[in-house]
Amino acid sequence: MTAPRVLIADKLSPAAVDIFKNRGVDFDIKTGLSKDELIAVIGDYDGIAIRSGAKLDKDVIAAAHKLRVIARAGIGVDNVDIPAATAKGIVVMNTPFGNSITTAEHAIAMMFALARQIPAADVSTQAGKWEKNRFMGVELYAKTLGLIGAGNIGSIVADRALGLKMKVVAYDPFLSPERAVEIGVEKVELDDLLARADVITLHTPLTDKTRNILSAENLAKTKKGVLIVNCARGGLVDEVALRKLLDEGHVAGAGFDVFVTEPAKENPLFGSDKVVATPHLGASTSEAQENVALQVAEQVSDYLLTGAVTNALNSPSITAEEAPKLKPFVALAEKIGALAGQMVDFGIKAIDIAYEGEVSNLNVKPMTSAALAGVLKPMLAEINMVSAPAVAKERGVTVSESRQEVSPTYDSLMRVTITTEKGKRAFAGTVIAGAPRIVEVKGMELDAGFSPAMLYINNLDKPGFIGALGMLLGEAGVNIATFNLGRMAADEDAIALVGVDQAPDAALLAKIQALPHVKEARALTF
Repeated sequence: MTAPRVLIADKLSPAAVDIFKNRGVDFDIKTGLSKDELIAVIGDYDGIAIRSGAKLDKDVIAAAHKLRVIARAGIGVDNVDIPAATAKGIVVMNTPFGNSITTAEHAIAMMFALARQIPAADVSTQAGKWEKNRFMGVELYAKTLGLIGAGNIGSIVADRALGLKMKVVAYDPFLSPERAVEIGVEKVELDDLLARADVITLHTPLTDKTRNILSAENLAKTKKGVLIVNCARGGLVDEVALRKLLDEGHVAGAGFDVFVTEPAKENPLFGSDKVVATPHLGASTSEAQENVALQVAEQVSDYLLTGAVTNALNSPSITAEEAPKLKPFVALAEKIGALAGQMVDFGIKAIDIAYEGEVSNLNVKPMTSAALAGVLKPMLAEINMVSAPAVAKERGVTVSESRQEVSPTYDSLMRVTITTEKGKRAFAGTVIAGAPRIVEVKGMELDAGFSPAMLYINNLDKPGFIGALGMLLGEAGVNIATFNLGRMAADEDAIALVGVDQAPDAALLAKIQALPHVKEARALTF
């Protein structure tokens, strides 16, 4: 049997290379390849191991005729076109937890550098100026640290900050009150955090919901003299607005390891002596580099030699024997979870997945993981089926499964129920002719397929609503692909799930929300 071949396209530690060698995986080390060079050689390999240097866009992936797995040593996969890889049947893996301590420590280092103005003081002192009175710092002791994001890295930062005798408040929609107590932080809303924090540090992925979470408007709500640290992702902070507040003296300092455009040759923050900037060094310690390199070598070897899938971003962890039966139900679970996740705005306390009928006799663990990933993905873009259960547990979310051998209406039914601080929401689906369908929302029966872009509207069932909605969509140039309705009774609660060819923007959603008798309108993507 021919040994699988792996291209190591970015620098990995010698110990990681030894794993491939010892496990009988052939490999070539070719780093620093241009796009054209990568396209020319990638067709010869079964797997590729990368960091952030190699860019695997759709053109490169189109040339990867043999490729079965892409493995990123690290968490971010911005350099991989995951939809293109998925369409080609290529598993994309990462190593989501190898950099956590290193990144958390970098954020703490940034806090100290800003509080005591260490970089500027170093430059001044080495220039022979001895400007002792110029550099009046502040203590971190007894100050309030505001965490935006309290997941794996955020909780480590909280632990270190508590050791410094800081008070820690945290904004994270997925942080349960119980988990907040466990890690020693006070769970707050974003406006409360902005008003109270002496230092703000961000630890959340970049998604549509978190982009510019520190917008000009939100930055203006912060305390005068606040310090802001971003070692997470560029794009979480409005850099132009932040520079203005730095120049005006409202923000005392900013420590940034990540930027909207990288490599950052120019940036609105550059040139200010109140800014400490580093070139995306969050994961740059020898320990972290070793950890993620070893993990990626093991994961690639396992997959190519045994078919085991670990930390996959686009593939369920399913054995070859289970795959044919589970595949459509895993797809259903992820989509029902994604529906639920996009409908929840408050902290999640519990997620229950109920299996009724024939599906209850299958291995439900992959389906539960897929549902959890769907629920959490709107706020945690890089989450996957493997990491979702651990992330839910880490954030104090109670996850439960229930099985019932008989389903009253369908051969198989899956129901996802989300419990938040405001109550419960439930969504149910089934598989019909191999395709996932939505069959229950808010206790109302309906039958709807999933479209890439959809509108969810909850309204009172009054005459003229459908016509008014259609007119608004038509005026906005949004074409209706599917239209499905559910209701309690005439004049009572009703649901419309509308598949559309173009995702509605915020202005159109506001117009729909303003229609008579509309309780709620949301744009959904699948």
